[in-house]
Amino acid sequence: MTILVIDAGSSSVRTLLFNDDATLIPGAVVSQPHQFTTTPPGAAMIDAAELRARIESCIDGILGHPAAQDIHMVGMAAFVGNMLGVDHAGEPVTPIYTYADTRSAEDVELLKTLVDVESLHQRTGCLLHTAYQPGRLQWLRRTEPDLFARAALWTDFATYIYNHWFGAAACSYSVAAWTGMLSRADLIWNKKWLEVLGMDESQFPVLADYNDFARGLTPDYATRWPALRDVPFCLAVGDGAAANIGSGCADEAHIALTVGTTAALRLVSSDILPPAPPGLWSYRVDALHHLIGGATSEGGNIFSWARDTLRLDTSDDLDAELMKRVPDSHGLTFLPLLAGERSPGWVANATGSIVGLRLSTTPIDILQAALEGVALRLSLIADQLKTLSGADANVIGGGGALSASPAWAHMIANALNRPLHITEETEITARGVAILALYALGKASLSAYPPAIAYTIEPIPAVAEALQAARERQMALYRTLILGEAAESGV
Repeated sequence: MTILVIDAGSSSVRTLLFNDDATLIPGAVVSQPHQFTTTPPGAAMIDAAELRARIESCIDGILGHPAAQDIHMVGMAAFVGNMLGVDHAGEPVTPIYTYADTRSAEDVELLKTLVDVESLHQRTGCLLHTAYQPGRLQWLRRTEPDLFARAALWTDFATYIYNHWFGAAACSYSVAAWTGMLSRADLIWNKKWLEVLGMDESQFPVLADYNDFARGLTPDYATRWPALRDVPFCLAVGDGAAANIGSGCADEAHIALTVGTTAALRLVSSDILPPAPPGLWSYRVDALHHLIGGATSEGGNIFSWARDTLRLDTSDDLDAELMKRVPDSHGLTFLPLLAGERSPGWVANATGSIVGLRLSTTPIDILQAALEGVALRLSLIADQLKTLSGADANVIGGGGALSASPAWAHMIANALNRPLHITEETEITARGVAILALYALGKASLSAYPPAIAYTIEPIPAVAEALQAARERQMALYRTLILGEAAESGV
């Protein structure tokens, strides 16, 4: 049995084929890059038809693989926290507004005066932020009322795509959880937000679990993809949920660390309604499993920024050089909020900063401080997760940026001050989709296929202590520059 996985990430879309033991079939990957359109002040969008065309082209390509003749199930993971408006025919009337679009910051602040923020945090699992739909809907209604009125339905791009393929489709609880408008207790669109926004649930997709399969392609797509004509498609899940399952982190004893373009720490809870810790979110894997954690707006994008801005020669072995350097020896305090802040402070208009520059400061000093700065921010999330996981949970690390830099992995292990197990798996999100598909078919548990571990990094007490001191400086800088508190001595 072959499983087709569609992995729609924030920088590429891919299709992959897996065996029925969640193993990637050799040579069965088709990929196309894409990028958000980012323009000041804070726009981050992508054209819906263009993204759909790229995904469909990848499906065309993967169906040429010999194993595609035995596809029994299709699953999809998607970057989430996105929104678009479509008309009554299901055609886009807006671009896809992504989680990185910060133009609704003013409206988020307004909404904070109209609701009990912490109550809604516990009800929806999400804090008020530009990454979520309430502020974005309020912003669009205020700034582009005619465009807002043209939309018959406010949906996500995965549900938009499924509606094109099948004529009608629901939005999964997993994807809906990332909107900030799903009630955690009863899995319906949150009535308080509908009231505050003056909207009705008919303006949002029908909700269902991811294993409420879509089946029966429309005639055009059945002709285009005959191998998929009657194959069941699992509804899309959030990429973070899939990454946790693909990392073997399906319970509170395992925390998944993913460092790609951005970064996140997450665990899965099967409690009926676990609390959402301060500064963290609680999304969904499915109706029975919560996904609790925090994501930063910084990750591999910080390395890319440093490489391009500082004109670092990537032909040099930067990672080997970083491994040789004494931790926190650069004399810098780096606040890596170049794309605003999500967890744990959620200050959407936050900006980054570097303190301690001297004439002697070198580009490699700044790169080291930047990467350590991200590690320190991740340690704040890890501390919040201890209330659910305890201090002994295994941390399983993966993601392209982490696997590309062992030096960075060492920084993170020492900043967390706990062992970091680096997975051998290179396709953790897609692998998670395959496992979820097998789970939906009743053929495997969510923890049936633990990933192979390439190596484990043990924290070094002296290094952990040095990075703890660096974190105190970073937090003092954060309080001064972001929260506006008086500068503490020594900063």
